[in-house]
Amino acid sequence: MKPIQAMRVGLLGIGTVGGGTYNVLTRNAEEITRRAGRPIEITVVADKDVARAKELTGGKVKVTDDAFAVVTDPNVDIVIELIGGYGVAKELVLKAIENGKHVITANKALLAVHGTEIFAKAQEKGVMVAFEAAVAGGIPIIKAVREGLSANRIQWVAGIINGTTNFILSEMRDKGLPFADVLKEAQRLGYAEADPTFDVEGVDAAHKITLLSSLAFGIPVQFDKAHIEGISKLDATDIKYAEQLGYRIKLLGITRRRDNGIELRVHPTLVPSKRLIANVEGAMNAVLVQADAVGSTLYYGKGAGAEPTASAVIADVVDVTRLSTADPENRVPHLAFQPDALANLPILPIGETLCGNYLRLRVADQPGVLAEITRILADRNISIDALLQREPEEGEDQTDLIILTHVCREQDVLNAMDVIGKLPVVKGAVTRLRLENLQ
Repeated sequence: MKPIQAMRVGLLGIGTVGGGTYNVLTRNAEEITRRAGRPIEITVVADKDVARAKELTGGKVKVTDDAFAVVTDPNVDIVIELIGGYGVAKELVLKAIENGKHVITANKALLAVHGTEIFAKAQEKGVMVAFEAAVAGGIPIIKAVREGLSANRIQWVAGIINGTTNFILSEMRDKGLPFADVLKEAQRLGYAEADPTFDVEGVDAAHKITLLSSLAFGIPVQFDKAHIEGISKLDATDIKYAEQLGYRIKLLGITRRRDNGIELRVHPTLVPSKRLIANVEGAMNAVLVQADAVGSTLYYGKGAGAEPTASAVIADVVDVTRLSTADPENRVPHLAFQPDALANLPILPIGETLCGNYLRLRVADQPGVLAEITRILADRNISIDALLQREPEEGEDQTDLIILTHVCREQDVLNAMDVIGKLPVVKGAVTRLRLENLQ
């Protein structure tokens, strides 16, 4: 009997995730072969640090500093791109596709910005691009949305999809510390990068929810239309008040189907503390999907790390290996829906989105203040769900007023805030956060 030829893999980058991928694939080779139906072997590794790459691989595979030599190598069937960024990674991925290689990547930034071009080129060349590791690390959320929920009309997706920000918010709540202090601790522990901008300003989460939105609703990748807010301006005071009202604040990526388009947004969000997702702590990730047939499903696990992410990378390698001999027209579509059936639904501007709101005002402690503020809200069709008014400190003539609203249009809230902020009885700017019940 003729031996089955191994699937030959070229690995671009053997850093944290690349090293984890090499180790797991080597350690679990027998189990993976049994699942895939044929051996899977990393035959070449490209990395700038050749000496380190040789040390990590023990001299068992070819090592080069020329990544382009790997993506054009006729003896490579699958290219795993773990370099990151938008620049050379894009060139390498497109060159690999051009040369008939299947591509596996953990690069959410690349796909969120250039995914439409990359998927179209892969379709043209009859190869697969797999990206399970690009969203929520080791959690198989891409496969769940693309395949496991394919019978459903998905209504919305909400996720804690950045471990750094979730760790910071958990620490701010538990210890009552300001953002800047907790960020320093997160950097010391290795949860946050030296430059944490992509994480704390919500960009990383926006890359990921952009991909999930495309999978959930069958629309092109449109990162440039996402509304993005981070947690760097979040006040520990609001975390404390939210807790007293029965909520926790999480940085959520949210995408929701509306009659007139798709919501696509990332921002700090009040979530009822009784929801499972509100109790996801530390650097863990969780994604909640609401669909018509199955209802709510929650996916929880490690969103980063060498071996959790490697788990997702290798799962893609196994999938590609299984499907490599299938007719390209009958493979699982990159964005869950057939390429010629993608919908042209618009991404709604943030002013047209609908959600509840948390408003914190510093107001004069005098009669009629609440009546005046509630009238302004009512005039704009904003109804109040709950109120919290603090007793003023001894000797003070001002106090905090906290208002929770029912679901309403974003632009109506902004208009109301503008009017309320100009009242003589309101001292300072109005603080506003969005609220989602996730029912």
